[in-house]
Amino acid sequence: MCFLIQLLFLLFFLIFVTWVYGKLTSGICKSSRHLVEKVVIVTGANAGIGFETAKNLAERGARVIMACRNEGRAAVARDQIVAATGNPDVHYRHLDLASLKSVREFADNINKTEERLDILINNAAIYGSKLEKTEDGLLLGMQSNHFGPFLLTNLLLPKLKSSAPSRIVNVSSIAHEKGIIDLNNLNSEKETDETINVSKVYSASKLCNILMTVELDRQLRGTGVTVNCLHPGVVDTEILTVIPVFNKLLPLLRLFFKNSWEGAQTTVHLAVAPEVASISGRYFKDCREAIPSKSAQDLKVARELWEVSEKLVKLK
Repeated sequence: MCFLIQLLFLLFFLIFVTWVYGKLTSGICKSSRHLVEKVVIVTGANAGIGFETAKNLAERGARVIMACRNEGRAAVARDQIVAATGNPDVHYRHLDLASLKSVREFADNINKTEERLDILINNAAIYGSKLEKTEDGLLLGMQSNHFGPFLLTNLLLPKLKSSAPSRIVNVSSIAHEKGIIDLNNLNSEKETDETINVSKVYSASKLCNILMTVELDRQLRGTGVTVNCLHPGVVDTEILTVIPVFNKLLPLLRLFFKNSWEGAQTTVHLAVAPEVASISGRYFKDCREAIPSKSAQDLKVARELWEVSEKLVKLK
């Protein structure tokens, strides 16, 4: 019995130390920079990391545009942000990244109605997808996580350039390390319902986020627009509930995950911190620059992915 008590105490101690270490090493944005008269777009701002990001930027006085698919949830989230921050300049605009038509309509509305755009945060994402195609004939997981944000960013570039200095922040994931880019199979054309792997689709799309950042940085040099990407950490948000391995162990693992506020800190850091104002084309986690996978640093693949993406979204 004594041995069992000692074992339980040791286990509890190890869990406590792991929890403390996780909290102490979790990056926190320390910048107090205000954003009065600045315009910010946050995709997927109605919940999780996106909600906390939008709330933080609203607290800084920004005009925040919440680009969301679900109007009901976005309206509730908007009211919560306004009530919490006292900033009434928070607005919902419909955006469905799984529809290129919706992306074009959203961008057209922004370009016509907003005088400037200072920060674009591509936050919205889903956890991969089965062999489900959108109305545009693209794989749902790839379009929601890569092709949609790719088109959106390109359509808003003129506004970002005219508002320079401005910033683009792409929320990626450490899952990119397992991503594989096959330019002839971006939409799982070679897969079947039996062979497609949802986690591989997600990892590939997150690798695309970083490669897009790398190539866009090359194109934007000298414009005053920076672009960076990040891993927010393993965050306790809705997306985890659809990942089988996490869903089953969620009650046990939740203690070690970041909450949404913590998960938003690196995004906010890249959006506002003065020390990253001139940094571009980099990958961050816990508010510090990090080194992505070797595949994420392939300049040739980044450029080829850009060209293929242009064709698939009919950008030109």
